[in-house]
Amino acid sequence: MADKDNDPAAAWQAMLGEMSKGFTTLASQAMAQPEIAKAVGQVSGATAEAQKQFGTMVEQYLAGLNLPTRAQMDALEARLAAAEARIDQLTASIEQASGTPGAKPAKAK
Repeated sequence: MADKDNDPAAAWQAMLGEMSKGFTTLASQAMAQPEIAKAVGQVSGATAEAQKQFGTMVEQYLAGLNLPTRAQMDALEARLAAAEARIDQLTASIEQASGTPGAKPAKAK
């Protein structure tokens, strides 16, 4: 087994742990200052706005290609699942009414 005192990976992990603690302390102290907290908030807001604009741009691009967006596909999936559930309910009702599980309804002539 490797000696922990001579293990470079253990030394590396210890160093990274100490650096992480130092960065966390520094960030906490910085966020306590109102100017920095305000700047971070503004950057976060700008990032959120950029993501929103990018999403709108992609949606317009997909519409131009006559392709559905993720939201449209999710809505379609939800509608399809609801339709399948309703079909299952109707099938169960028909089986219960006919008294035989797995029975198929008679075809209309």
